[in-house]
Amino acid sequence: MYLAKRVGLISLVLIGAVLLTACPEKETISRINADPGRYRDKEVGIVGNVTDSYGVLGTGAYEIDDGTGRIWVVTTRGVPSRGSRVGAKGKVHTGFAIQGRSFGTVLQETDRQVKSK
Repeated sequence: MYLAKRVGLISLVLIGAVLLTACPEKETISRINADPGRYRDKEVGIVGNVTDSYGVLGTGAYEIDDGTGRIWVVTTRGVPSRGSRVGAKGKVHTGFAIQGRSFGTVLQETDRQVKSK
């Protein structure tokens, strides 16, 4: 009985550790824009409303406003429509350009959830 409880507890701790390390840090856009070097190449999560979007053949960029600031999100999975509430996670990059247009600091999307309004 004691061994079964111990194995169960160890399993629970290991599962918890795996789940916690897989979650990106949720951050405000104003903090990312204020110190992009701190977040460079780190995965973060943001939530906000899409204010602008451009896409061609499944790739593109969309701008998210979380109430503290705005940031462009680049994607290879199509762009959400303007006005959508989106949760995006990805890596922060600076000096990003697409087809000659500079976007400065961007989030390169690795996952997205469209929230219902």
